[in-house]
Amino acid sequence: MAAAIARGWAGQWEGMLFFDPDSERARSLAGELGGEAVGSNAELAERADVVLVAVKPGALQRAAGELAGARSVVSILGATPLEDVQAAFPDAEVGRVMPNVAVEVGGGVLCIAGEFGSEVREKLNALGFVVELPDSQFDVATAVMACSPAYFALVAEALTDAGVDAGLDRDLAEKLVVEAAAGTGSLMRIRRPADLRVSVTSPGGSTEAGLDALNREGVRGAFAAAVRASLERMRG
Repeated sequence: MAAAIARGWAGQWEGMLFFDPDSERARSLAGELGGEAVGSNAELAERADVVLVAVKPGALQRAAGELAGARSVVSILGATPLEDVQAAFPDAEVGRVMPNVAVEVGGGVLCIAGEFGSEVREKLNALGFVVELPDSQFDVATAVMACSPAYFALVAEALTDAGVDAGLDRDLAEKLVVEAAAGTGSLMRIRRPADLRVSVTSPGGSTEAGLDALNREGVRGAFAAAVRASLERMRG
């Protein structure tokens, strides 16, 4: 996810610095985006105005020790409350962000909590739709908006496969599905999903028949189960 954020910021935030224990990965991303790979977290903390922390939750304390002296910290650690990150960085301005992968193209959703300077808020806004939430709601928000791009992609895969089975060329079927999804996403920004569904569903028509089949197969229950499973894993 840190790489997706960096790609979303490319050209907007000059002089990005990168560190990863896998130095080749840091060099590769820096080369791709015109930044600089540094040799340690300590160097990162010394030189960066804002440090984006993207480690496994269990590595927070070690990373915090290496990043001692950081002035402003943005955490994208999953299932890690804001207060835990604040405790790890007691002398820094600390904010928590949970984005989804579409930040890479400036169309993401970002849930935020904590302290953010005006420059950081501006840069977060450039990544997509930003909503401030109580830290206690982050897990549920994550299950709904951060996991859902994978679910949407699975729907697109399934529709593409169905189109191929019905006789379409695979590349054409995938293009039709992807463009339909993109347009529908834009439309749902101005129309409620339920209203849009009803408007497309003519009584006795082919869309109604398809929705009836989806309901028989338990599609709503499947998505509800996916959210529950994600929450259980985060809270496990």
